[in-house]
Amino acid sequence: MKADASDEPGRVVLAQKPDGGVVERAGTDWPCFLGPQHDGTSTETGLLESWPKEGPPLLWQKKVGTGYSAPSVLGRRLVLHHRLGNEEIVECMDAVSGETLWKHADVSRFQDPYGYNNGPRCTPLLSSPYCFTLGAGGKLLCLALETGKLVWQLDLQREFKIPEAFFGVGATPILEGNNLIVAVGGQPNSALVAFEAATGKILWQNGGKSTWNGAATGWDSEPKYEWTGDEMVVSYSSPQAATFHGRRHILCLLRQGLLSVDPETGAENFHYWFRSRTHESVNAAQPVVVGDTILLGAAYRVGSACLQVAPSGKEVKELWRDPRALSTHWSTSLFFDGCYFGFSGRHENEGVLQCVDAATGKVKWQSTGWEREADLQTSPSGEVIDAQTGEKIPWPMYGRGSAILADGKFIVLAERGTLALLSARTDKWEEISRYAAPGMKYPSWTAPVLSRGLLYLRCEDALTCLKIARDE
Repeated sequence: MKADASDEPGRVVLAQKPDGGVVERAGTDWPCFLGPQHDGTSTETGLLESWPKEGPPLLWQKKVGTGYSAPSVLGRRLVLHHRLGNEEIVECMDAVSGETLWKHADVSRFQDPYGYNNGPRCTPLLSSPYCFTLGAGGKLLCLALETGKLVWQLDLQREFKIPEAFFGVGATPILEGNNLIVAVGGQPNSALVAFEAATGKILWQNGGKSTWNGAATGWDSEPKYEWTGDEMVVSYSSPQAATFHGRRHILCLLRQGLLSVDPETGAENFHYWFRSRTHESVNAAQPVVVGDTILLGAAYRVGSACLQVAPSGKEVKELWRDPRALSTHWSTSLFFDGCYFGFSGRHENEGVLQCVDAATGKVKWQSTGWEREADLQTSPSGEVIDAQTGEKIPWPMYGRGSAILADGKFIVLAERGTLALLSARTDKWEEISRYAAPGMKYPSWTAPVLSRGLLYLRCEDALTCLKIARDE
């Protein structure tokens, strides 16, 4: 069933009445960026093995404001951070019906200097009784998840000396115990800051000049980096927690490279230089942790590197590095069956989905998302048509897509709104189903979210809920 989002922001268009089976279905929360394990994978089962030509059932869709923030789901509560006019809106909805439960609004003066939208980039972090959000201009909020009431707030731009970033603030905070870890990016040494989650009190800060001044770069033109005091300190990759050899670490791929610190004290464990020589470049994909290894990836002619953490937890060694593998622009790679799967390419026309051997870095296969012979044409309205059959088809290429892993399959959201279901295979690319997701259009840059058999998709101005669970 097809339904389009209403032109009125916040109004829900129901395509199907949510039934008791959806409401009561067992499953998992998706309370933060990249899901409960911060790695884009879900433990949910009982999902559709394939999709009908018209796609999975559409439950509801609503028009929302701008932004690249993904929704987060905890129980029946879904929270989206978006912007309408000159306000950033934290909106809590019923996850099954899409109806609004509460809203919190803050004035935002952020304007993207490169012409992208001005909405929030960071995904809400939900941990009862709190909801944490970070706006594009650096406003950090702690709200009561039940009511939306403000608990505390900080304007990071006022509290710290933060150089102007390319696209605003874009690294999502994480919670480690009672510590809220934020990639603040302040000069000279406030790359990472830990706040007391309940109060906003600063507990520690580290990363910046103390980390990178004099660091070896591997560049012939500048073998050791000289800190200027004016450079950006963080980029767009979010912090994450990991355990290596029995010790907890906070990892973050900063502007200059990877930094690991102790979550309780902020003391540095190790760092690793990893960035493009191009000034106008970002590190945006999150590191992928598998056992004692860490995968890093970036576009701008960087590629990927796999590191191994020493038993001491105080240093890493490079296992392999390849500029041709997993040049991930912003979407984070997934790990499955000894391989990494991720989207490589800086620009849309360069985008390919790659499968890379985790042990060697060798590319096992790659695909643009379209492997068959066809004469494709674009209609005046922008639809893609097979010239031989006259059939309308979903946009053929993935571009710089996003994916999650669930029930042994990849769910791929392509850059122009095509939704695809893929077999998780290491020997070849195999697509099971695809269709043009309703209301989804360019730029669909936000990764899918899965909770209790419901798939949530977000693009520039719409939030869509699909039922991908099998009927019980």
